[in-house]
Order: sequence, then C-alpha cells, then structure tokens
Amino acid sequence: MAKVLIVDDSALMRRHLREILEAKGGYEVVAVRNGAEALEALEAFTPDVITLDVNMPEMDGLTCLSHIMTRRPTPVVMVSSLTVRGAEVTFEALALGAVDFIHKPDGTISLNVDRVEREILDKVKAATRARLRRSTGLQQRLRSQQAEDDGRPSRPSRGASGTLPLLAADGFGLVIIGVSTGGPGILEEILPDLPADFPWPVVVAQHMPGSFTTVFARRLDEICRLPVVEAAQMMPLKPGVIYIAKGDADVVIGKRATGWVVNPMPGGTQYLWHPSVARLVESAMHAMPPDCLIGVMLTGMGDDGADAMCELKRRGGRTIAQDEATAVIWGMPGELTKRGGANVVLPAGRIANQLAAWLAPAAAAKRERHGPGKV
Repeated sequence: MAKVLIVDDSALMRRHLREILEAKGGYEVVAVRNGAEALEALEAFTPDVITLDVNMPEMDGLTCLSHIMTRRPTPVVMVSSLTVRGAEVTFEALALGAVDFIHKPDGTISLNVDRVEREILDKVKAATRARLRRSTGLQQRLRSQQAEDDGRPSRPSRGASGTLPLLAADGFGLVIIGVSTGGPGILEEILPDLPADFPWPVVVAQHMPGSFTTVFARRLDEICRLPVVEAAQMMPLKPGVIYIAKGDADVVIGKRATGWVVNPMPGGTQYLWHPSVARLVESAMHAMPPDCLIGVMLTGMGDDGADAMCELKRRGGRTIAQDEATAVIWGMPGELTKRGGANVVLPAGRIANQLAAWLAPAAAAKRERHGPGKV
C-alpha cells in the first residue's frame, strides 16, 4: 500500500484530503499541520508521495520542499491557490523538484469535491510513478544535459526509418508541443534552447488552469531567446514566436485571409484534458499541409494527442517523443512511441537541437531577411 503524507495548515483541508485518499485511493495516510512536522514525518513515516500546501505558517511550502529534496527526495504534489502569487510560487516549487500541483478550490473543498476529487486521485497516483528530476539552475541543467548528449545519435522509434531530410527554406510551418505532468520544468529546459533565428511559430498545449498560463508565459519569456506569449485571444501565427495555450480552454489553428492564426476556444466536452493536445493537432492538420507540421510529445500522464500525432506522422508530418529516461511521467510520449507515431525518441536536452537541425535552411533564410533576435 502506497503511503501519502498530507501537509496543510487547514484542519478541514487535511480531513477532506485524507478521506479522498484513504477511502477512494486506498492509500495509507498521515496528515500534519506544517513544514516542521512534515520533516519529522519524512523520516518516521517514509511517504511515497507528499501533498504540500504552498502557504503555511512557521515554514512555508517552498522552504519545506527544499528540505525534502535535500534530505529525502520524494515525489511532491503542491496544493496551490488560483492566484497570481499562488501560480508564481507553484512554478518555483516545480523548479525545485515538485512533480505536479493541485489547484486548491476557493472556499472549502467540500463545496467543490466533484471537481477536485478526480484530479487529486489522478495526480497522486501519477506521482507514485514519477521520475524525480534533479533540481539545478536552469542554465546549469541545459549545459550539463547538452554535454551528456553531445555525440549521441537520435534513437528511432519503432517503425521509423532512416534520417529525415531538412525542411525546405521557403516553407512556412508550425511546431506543436503537447505536455502535461512535469511539463513546466521540461519546457524550461527545451524552449530556452531554441535559437533566436528559429523560423517557425511554436504552439504549446500544457494542461494547466487558466489563471496559471499567464504567469507561465511571462516566466518563459524572461528566459527564452524567442518571444513567448499567452494565446488568450485570436492571434496571427508569427515566425519565431512561442504561443502558450490559455489554460482551462482549448486552442485551434485556423486559416484567415491574412494568414494562419491560433484561436482559443471553450474546452471541447469530447476531450478529457485542456488545453487539448488532440484538438490542437487535429485543427492544425485541417488548416495546414501535414508536411509543414512538427509534433512534439513531452512528459505527461494519459494519452492526450497520441492518436492525432500518429495520424500526423502517417500523413507526412514529423513527430518527436520525449524518452522515458528524462520524462517525469512517460504516459503521453510513451503512448505515442508504443503506437509507432514518433519519428524519433529523444531525451529532453536534445529536442531543441533536433528541431533547429530540421529547420536549418529556413533559419538561414530568416537570418538573411530579418536577422536573429526577439521580434
């Protein structure tokens, strides 16, 4: 029986989390009030997963998390409020090594139990299988990963054959990234490594609440060579711009008289996760020639977008799946790989280089026209 340590200063929240995890999840549970008690229970109880409140007296969640990752690294799911400050602290926690987060509902959990119960159970279950990532500074992680990966060939997926040729210099295309659990940390490794002359737009569907994606886009924009914006309204797709899909909704690719656009839409009820990777890929294939599309599937539980990216590959598009060794959860990229839908399977630290290599002629043409740099 897996063991879960609940850390929350609210007695009501502790009670509701315990009821959900014990009765519905079958976990052995210990609940404590603050970070100091959590560190004592860390050694005595030896939990398999920890749910950790962001805001607590005596020792806040970030401080407690840093001690956990130093003393006894354990999968941690943060419990965060849906505020700008809550989002900022949550991303700091993910950078420190937390694997995921649960957004704490306004008011008491008892008033929102139908909405949050499944999320709690799914994310705690996924955390029991999560691969912990070493917490280092972003640039250090990038440098060390690159040093480890230099000289190692790409591993083809099942059914992939040969080396794919470079894409034409004069073609306009789109890179689509699908990602869920563990995504913020992985994206903070991959996206800053895209060169300033990257010639295609990039649209990212990261499963995330709507109040978090604004903060996440701003955080990425500060560390990336390319401009990063939240796709919260219909926007033209511009070369070398990264678009983060608005959370709790979907985004689709469309064609207008002036060119291609990315357009947020209400979450489709036929899709289980939002922003939906499947819906994004399907809309892109409808709007653009498939051979002008590259799909990238990163860490996350479930199989959102796996079938759509398989179809993209079948129609002549290109696909990359993150490898198991670097994924926090190898659900989404694993499903794409198992279904034969990945042209290549790569560690996180090599994905940006692969994209840049495929688009090298287009990047050279962009440099000649405009020069490198953020637009």
